[in-house]
Amino acid sequence: MKHKTFFWFFLPTALAMFLFIALPLTSIVSQSLHTPHDAGIWLLLNRVIHLVVNLKLLLIIRQVKKSTKSKPQGKWVGFQIYTDRNHLAFKEVGEFWESKTSFIDFVSSLNDLPFYRAMGFTLTYTFVVTPLVILFGFIIALAVNSLHRHLKGFMVFFSLLPMIVTPLVGSLILFWMIDARGIIGSGLQELFADPTLSLKASTGLTWITLIVYGVWHSAPFAFIVFYAGLQTVPQETIEAAMIDGATRFQQTIHVIVPHLSPLVAFVALIQLMDNFRVFEPIVGFSASAHATSLSWIIWNDIGQEIRLLSSAATTSVLTIIGVIILLMPVLIRTWREFNPEK
Repeated sequence: MKHKTFFWFFLPTALAMFLFIALPLTSIVSQSLHTPHDAGIWLLLNRVIHLVVNLKLLLIIRQVKKSTKSKPQGKWVGFQIYTDRNHLAFKEVGEFWESKTSFIDFVSSLNDLPFYRAMGFTLTYTFVVTPLVILFGFIIALAVNSLHRHLKGFMVFFSLLPMIVTPLVGSLILFWMIDARGIIGSGLQELFADPTLSLKASTGLTWITLIVYGVWHSAPFAFIVFYAGLQTVPQETIEAAMIDGATRFQQTIHVIVPHLSPLVAFVALIQLMDNFRVFEPIVGFSASAHATSLSWIIWNDIGQEIRLLSSAATTSVLTIIGVIILLMPVLIRTWREFNPEK
Protein backbone atom coordinates (compact mmCIF):
# COMPACT_ATOMS: atom_id res chain seq x y z
CA MET A 1 0.00 0.00 0.00
CA LYS A 2 1.31 3.43 -0.91
CA HIS A 3 2.14 5.83 1.92
CA LYS A 4 -0.40 8.38 0.72
CA THR A 5 -3.16 5.77 0.52
CA PHE A 6 -2.27 4.44 3.96
CA PHE A 7 -2.28 7.98 5.39
CA TRP A 8 -5.83 8.73 4.23
CA PHE A 9 -6.95 5.26 5.26
CA PHE A 10 -5.53 5.63 8.78
CA LEU A 11 -6.40 9.31 9.29
CA PRO A 12 -9.96 8.82 10.68
CA THR A 13 -8.69 6.25 13.18
CA ALA A 14 -5.80 8.51 14.19
CA LEU A 15 -8.14 11.46 14.72
CA ALA A 16 -10.50 9.36 16.82
CA MET A 17 -7.60 8.08 18.94
CA PHE A 18 -6.31 11.61 19.41
CA LEU A 19 -9.72 13.04 20.39
CA PHE A 20 -10.98 10.22 22.58
CA ILE A 21 -7.77 8.73 24.00
CA ALA A 22 -4.80 11.10 23.82
CA LEU A 23 -6.59 14.31 24.86
CA PRO A 24 -8.48 12.76 27.81
CA LEU A 25 -5.28 11.08 29.03
CA THR A 26 -3.41 14.37 28.83
CA SER A 27 -6.17 16.08 30.77
CA ILE A 28 -6.20 13.35 33.43
CA VAL A 29 -2.43 13.47 33.91
CA SER A 30 -2.54 17.26 34.19
CA GLN A 31 -5.40 17.17 36.70
CA SER A 32 -3.54 14.64 38.84
CA LEU A 33 -0.74 17.18 39.31
CA HIS A 34 -3.09 19.90 40.59
CA THR A 35 -5.24 20.28 43.67
CA PRO A 36 -8.33 22.50 44.01
CA HIS A 37 -7.82 26.09 45.11
CA ASP A 38 -8.30 26.91 48.74
CA ALA A 39 -11.11 29.12 47.54
CA GLY A 40 -12.50 26.44 45.32
CA ILE A 41 -15.61 26.10 47.49
CA TRP A 42 -17.32 28.57 45.19
CA LEU A 43 -19.04 25.57 43.66
CA LEU A 44 -20.78 24.92 46.95
CA LEU A 45 -21.59 28.58 47.35
CA ASN A 46 -23.27 28.52 43.98
CA ARG A 47 -25.54 25.78 45.24
CA VAL A 48 -26.80 27.79 48.19
CA ILE A 49 -27.10 31.03 46.27
CA HIS A 50 -30.70 30.15 45.47
CA LEU A 51 -31.44 29.85 49.18
CA VAL A 52 -29.41 32.76 50.54
CA VAL A 53 -29.74 35.81 48.33
CA ASN A 54 -27.21 38.11 49.90
CA LEU A 55 -25.22 40.83 48.20
CA LYS A 56 -22.13 40.14 50.26
CA LEU A 57 -22.30 36.46 49.34
CA LEU A 58 -22.56 37.37 45.68
CA LEU A 59 -19.46 39.52 45.97
CA ILE A 60 -17.58 36.64 47.63
CA ILE A 61 -18.52 34.26 44.84
CA ARG A 62 -17.42 36.71 42.18
CA GLN A 63 -14.11 37.24 43.96
CA VAL A 64 -13.53 33.49 44.27
CA LYS A 65 -14.36 32.93 40.60
CA LYS A 66 -12.00 35.71 39.62
CA SER A 67 -9.16 34.24 41.70
CA THR A 68 -9.59 30.78 40.16
CA LYS A 69 -10.31 31.82 36.60
CA SER A 70 -6.65 32.07 35.62
CA LYS A 71 -5.94 28.54 36.89
CA PRO A 72 -9.13 26.51 36.60
CA GLN A 73 -7.39 23.21 37.31
CA GLY A 74 -6.23 24.37 40.73
CA LYS A 75 -2.88 24.79 42.43
CA TRP A 76 0.16 22.99 41.08
CA VAL A 77 1.31 20.36 43.60
CA GLY A 78 3.36 18.06 41.38
CA PHE A 79 3.40 14.48 42.65
CA GLN A 80 2.12 15.38 46.11
CA ILE A 81 -1.24 13.69 45.51
CA TYR A 82 0.51 10.52 44.32
CA THR A 83 2.31 10.18 47.66
CA ASP A 84 -0.54 11.10 50.04
CA ARG A 85 -2.27 8.61 52.31
CA ASN A 86 -5.04 7.85 49.83
CA HIS A 87 -2.60 6.71 47.14
CA LEU A 88 0.99 5.45 47.35
CA ALA A 89 1.33 6.66 50.96
CA PHE A 90 5.13 6.66 51.04
CA LYS A 91 5.24 8.06 54.58
CA GLU A 92 2.81 5.54 56.03
CA VAL A 93 4.45 2.62 54.20
CA GLY A 94 7.82 3.66 55.61
CA GLU A 95 6.39 3.79 59.11
CA PHE A 96 4.82 0.34 58.71
CA TRP A 97 8.09 -1.10 57.44
CA GLU A 98 10.02 0.26 60.43
CA SER A 99 7.46 -0.83 63.02
CA LYS A 100 6.66 -4.38 61.85
CA THR A 101 8.84 -7.33 62.75
CA SER A 102 7.88 -9.59 59.83
CA PHE A 103 6.96 -9.23 56.19
CA ILE A 104 3.52 -10.76 56.82
CA ASP A 105 2.77 -8.09 59.44
CA PHE A 106 3.91 -5.43 57.00
CA VAL A 107 1.63 -6.72 54.24
CA SER A 108 -1.34 -6.94 56.62
CA SER A 109 -0.70 -3.36 57.72
CA LEU A 110 -0.97 -2.18 54.12
CA ASN A 111 -4.59 -3.30 54.22
CA ASP A 112 -5.30 -0.20 56.34
CA LEU A 113 -4.40 2.03 53.37
CA PRO A 114 -7.23 2.39 50.80
CA PHE A 115 -5.04 2.28 47.69
CA TYR A 116 -3.13 -0.85 48.71
CA ARG A 117 -6.31 -2.55 49.94
CA ALA A 118 -7.88 -1.94 46.52
CA MET A 119 -4.67 -3.00 44.77
CA GLY A 120 -4.64 -6.26 46.72
CA PHE A 121 -8.09 -7.28 45.55
CA THR A 122 -7.48 -6.00 42.01
CA LEU A 123 -4.33 -8.08 41.58
CA THR A 124 -5.91 -11.15 43.19
CA TYR A 125 -8.94 -10.88 40.94
CA THR A 126 -6.78 -10.34 37.85
CA PHE A 127 -4.32 -13.18 38.43
CA VAL A 128 -7.01 -15.70 39.40
CA VAL A 129 -9.75 -14.85 36.91
CA THR A 130 -7.52 -14.46 33.83
CA PRO A 131 -6.01 -17.99 33.74
CA LEU A 132 -9.33 -19.56 34.77
CA VAL A 133 -11.12 -17.75 31.94
CA ILE A 134 -8.54 -19.00 29.44
CA LEU A 135 -8.72 -22.56 30.80
CA PHE A 136 -12.51 -22.84 30.95
CA GLY A 137 -12.93 -21.05 27.63
CA PHE A 138 -10.59 -23.53 25.97
CA ILE A 139 -12.27 -26.57 27.59
CA ILE A 140 -15.74 -25.37 26.56
CA ALA A 141 -14.51 -24.72 23.01
CA LEU A 142 -13.11 -28.27 22.76
CA ALA A 143 -16.33 -29.74 24.14
CA VAL A 144 -18.61 -27.81 21.79
CA ASN A 145 -16.36 -28.50 18.80
CA SER A 146 -16.64 -32.25 19.42
CA LEU A 147 -20.47 -32.22 19.37
CA HIS A 148 -22.66 -33.23 16.47
CA ARG A 149 -23.11 -30.40 13.98
CA HIS A 150 -26.84 -30.17 14.75
CA LEU A 151 -26.10 -29.44 18.40
CA LYS A 152 -23.25 -26.98 17.92
CA GLY A 153 -25.42 -23.95 17.09
CA PHE A 154 -27.58 -24.37 20.19
CA MET A 155 -24.58 -24.91 22.49
CA VAL A 156 -22.73 -21.91 21.06
CA PHE A 157 -25.75 -19.70 21.78
CA PHE A 158 -26.19 -21.18 25.27
CA SER A 159 -22.47 -20.73 26.07
CA LEU A 160 -22.56 -17.06 25.04
CA LEU A 161 -25.46 -16.11 27.32
CA PRO A 162 -23.30 -14.98 30.29
CA MET A 163 -21.44 -12.55 28.03
CA ILE A 164 -24.68 -11.21 26.52
CA VAL A 165 -26.05 -10.25 29.93
CA THR A 166 -25.01 -6.74 31.00
CA PRO A 167 -22.29 -7.05 33.70
CA LEU A 168 -24.16 -4.97 36.26
CA VAL A 169 -27.42 -6.83 35.64
CA GLY A 170 -25.68 -10.19 35.82
CA SER A 171 -24.00 -9.32 39.11
CA LEU A 172 -27.31 -8.12 40.56
CA ILE A 173 -29.02 -11.38 39.56
CA LEU A 174 -26.29 -13.46 41.22
CA PHE A 175 -26.35 -11.10 44.22
CA TRP A 176 -30.05 -11.88 44.75
CA MET A 177 -29.42 -15.60 44.25
CA ILE A 178 -26.72 -15.77 46.97
CA ASP A 179 -28.90 -13.86 49.42
CA ALA A 180 -30.16 -15.87 52.40
CA ARG A 181 -33.58 -15.90 50.73
CA GLY A 182 -32.16 -16.75 47.30
CA ILE A 183 -31.83 -20.19 45.77
CA ILE A 184 -28.04 -20.42 46.20
CA GLY A 185 -27.90 -18.82 49.65
CA SER A 186 -30.70 -20.92 51.12
CA GLY A 187 -29.31 -24.03 49.41
CA LEU A 188 -25.89 -23.57 51.04
CA GLN A 189 -27.51 -23.06 54.42
CA GLU A 190 -29.38 -26.33 54.01
CA LEU A 191 -26.30 -28.14 52.69
CA PHE A 192 -24.06 -27.11 55.61
CA ALA A 193 -26.92 -27.09 58.16
CA ASP A 194 -25.95 -23.56 59.18
CA PRO A 195 -28.79 -20.99 59.05
CA THR A 196 -26.31 -18.17 59.73
CA LEU A 197 -24.09 -18.97 56.73
CA SER A 198 -23.87 -15.99 54.39
CA LEU A 199 -21.64 -15.39 51.38
CA LYS A 200 -21.96 -11.66 52.00
CA ALA A 201 -20.71 -11.63 55.60
CA SER A 202 -17.17 -12.88 55.02
CA THR A 203 -14.38 -11.10 53.17
CA GLY A 204 -12.98 -14.38 51.87
CA LEU A 205 -16.36 -15.66 50.67
CA THR A 206 -17.09 -12.30 49.06
CA TRP A 207 -13.82 -12.46 47.13
CA ILE A 208 -14.59 -16.02 46.02
CA THR A 209 -18.07 -14.98 44.89
CA LEU A 210 -16.70 -12.07 42.86
CA ILE A 211 -14.06 -14.29 41.26
CA VAL A 212 -16.63 -16.96 40.38
CA TYR A 213 -18.83 -14.31 38.80
CA GLY A 214 -15.85 -12.89 36.87
CA VAL A 215 -15.02 -16.30 35.41
CA TRP A 216 -18.67 -17.00 34.59
CA HIS A 217 -19.09 -13.68 32.81
CA SER A 218 -15.80 -13.64 30.86
CA ALA A 219 -15.34 -17.30 29.91
CA PRO A 220 -17.72 -17.02 26.88
CA PHE A 221 -15.40 -14.48 25.27
CA ALA A 222 -12.46 -16.87 25.51
CA PHE A 223 -14.70 -19.71 24.35
CA ILE A 224 -15.83 -18.00 21.14
CA VAL A 225 -12.25 -16.94 20.28
CA PHE A 226 -10.88 -20.45 20.80
CA TYR A 227 -13.85 -22.05 19.05
CA ALA A 228 -13.18 -19.91 15.97
CA GLY A 229 -9.51 -20.88 16.17
CA LEU A 230 -10.35 -24.58 16.31
CA GLN A 231 -12.00 -24.29 12.91
CA THR A 232 -8.60 -23.39 11.44
CA VAL A 233 -6.64 -26.33 12.86
CA PRO A 234 -5.24 -28.34 9.89
CA GLN A 235 -7.04 -31.68 9.75
CA GLU A 236 -4.01 -33.23 8.03
CA THR A 237 -1.93 -32.61 11.13
CA ILE A 238 -4.60 -34.11 13.39
CA GLU A 239 -4.87 -37.20 11.14
CA ALA A 240 -1.11 -37.60 11.06
CA ALA A 241 -1.01 -37.48 14.86
CA MET A 242 -3.77 -40.09 15.03
CA ILE A 243 -1.87 -42.38 12.64
CA ASP A 244 1.22 -42.05 14.86
CA GLY A 245 -0.86 -43.27 17.79
CA ALA A 246 -1.31 -39.99 19.62
CA THR A 247 -4.15 -39.95 22.14
CA ARG A 248 -6.81 -37.24 22.21
CA PHE A 249 -4.98 -35.53 25.05
CA GLN A 250 -1.65 -35.67 23.21
CA GLN A 251 -3.28 -34.23 20.08
CA THR A 252 -4.62 -31.35 22.15
CA ILE A 253 -1.33 -30.61 23.89
CA HIS A 254 1.05 -31.01 20.94
CA VAL A 255 -1.10 -29.91 17.99
CA ILE A 256 -4.05 -27.78 19.02
CA VAL A 257 -2.49 -25.75 21.85
CA PRO A 258 0.58 -24.63 19.78
CA HIS A 259 -1.75 -23.72 16.91
CA LEU A 260 -3.91 -21.56 19.21
CA SER A 261 -1.02 -19.95 21.12
CA PRO A 262 -1.44 -16.56 19.36
CA LEU A 263 -5.10 -16.57 20.40
CA VAL A 264 -4.10 -17.41 23.97
CA ALA A 265 -1.90 -14.30 24.00
CA PHE A 266 -4.73 -12.23 22.54
CA VAL A 267 -7.27 -13.41 25.14
CA ALA A 268 -4.72 -12.89 27.93
CA LEU A 269 -4.14 -9.28 26.82
CA ILE A 270 -7.85 -8.50 26.72
CA GLN A 271 -8.58 -10.21 30.02
CA LEU A 272 -5.68 -8.59 31.85
CA MET A 273 -6.93 -5.15 30.83
CA ASP A 274 -10.56 -5.91 31.66
CA ASN A 275 -9.93 -7.67 34.96
CA PHE A 276 -7.52 -5.01 36.23
CA ARG A 277 -10.37 -2.52 35.77
CA VAL A 278 -12.91 -4.64 37.66
CA PHE A 279 -15.78 -2.45 38.83
CA GLU A 280 -19.33 -3.63 38.03
CA PRO A 281 -19.31 -6.78 40.23
CA ILE A 282 -18.28 -4.76 43.30
CA VAL A 283 -21.15 -2.33 42.79
CA GLY A 284 -23.63 -5.03 41.82
CA PHE A 285 -22.78 -7.18 44.84
CA SER A 286 -22.60 -4.15 47.18
CA ALA A 287 -19.25 -5.62 48.21
CA SER A 288 -17.32 -2.42 48.93
CA ALA A 289 -17.18 -3.29 52.64
CA HIS A 290 -15.12 -6.39 51.82
CA ALA A 291 -13.60 -5.69 48.40
CA THR A 292 -12.63 -2.53 46.57
CA SER A 293 -10.73 -2.02 43.32
CA LEU A 294 -8.85 0.84 41.71
CA SER A 295 -11.80 1.57 39.44
CA TRP A 296 -14.13 1.60 42.43
CA ILE A 297 -11.90 4.19 44.14
CA ILE A 298 -12.14 6.42 41.06
CA TRP A 299 -15.92 6.08 41.01
CA ASN A 300 -16.11 6.76 44.76
CA ASP A 301 -13.98 9.91 44.48
CA ILE A 302 -16.04 11.49 41.72
CA GLY A 303 -19.34 10.30 43.16
CA GLN A 304 -19.08 12.22 46.40
CA GLU A 305 -20.86 15.52 47.01
CA ILE A 306 -17.50 17.31 46.79
CA ARG A 307 -15.96 15.65 43.73
CA LEU A 308 -12.32 14.74 44.31
CA LEU A 309 -11.28 15.14 40.70
CA SER A 310 -7.55 15.35 41.42
CA SER A 311 -7.64 12.20 43.54
CA ALA A 312 -9.66 10.34 40.89
CA ALA A 313 -7.28 11.50 38.17
CA THR A 314 -4.29 10.31 40.16
CA THR A 315 -5.82 6.87 40.69
CA SER A 316 -6.63 6.74 36.97
CA VAL A 317 -3.00 7.42 36.05
CA LEU A 318 -1.80 4.75 38.49
CA THR A 319 -4.32 2.32 37.01
CA ILE A 320 -3.04 2.99 33.49
CA ILE A 321 0.53 2.44 34.67
CA GLY A 322 -0.54 -0.83 36.32
CA VAL A 323 -2.19 -2.06 33.11
CA ILE A 324 0.95 -1.24 31.11
CA ILE A 325 3.14 -3.15 33.58
CA LEU A 326 0.82 -6.18 33.42
CA LEU A 327 0.76 -6.19 29.63
CA MET A 328 4.50 -5.81 29.10
CA PRO A 329 5.46 -9.51 29.59
CA VAL A 330 2.76 -10.67 27.17
CA LEU A 331 3.64 -7.98 24.63
CA ILE A 332 7.36 -8.76 24.83
CA ARG A 333 6.72 -12.48 24.39
CA THR A 334 4.41 -11.85 21.44
CA TRP A 335 6.97 -9.54 19.81
CA ARG A 336 9.70 -12.17 20.21
CA GLU A 337 7.49 -14.86 18.65
CA PHE A 338 6.95 -12.73 15.56
CA ASN A 339 10.58 -11.56 15.47
CA PRO A 340 12.61 -14.70 16.35
CA GLU A 341 15.78 -13.34 14.79
CA LYS A 342 15.98 -10.39 17.22
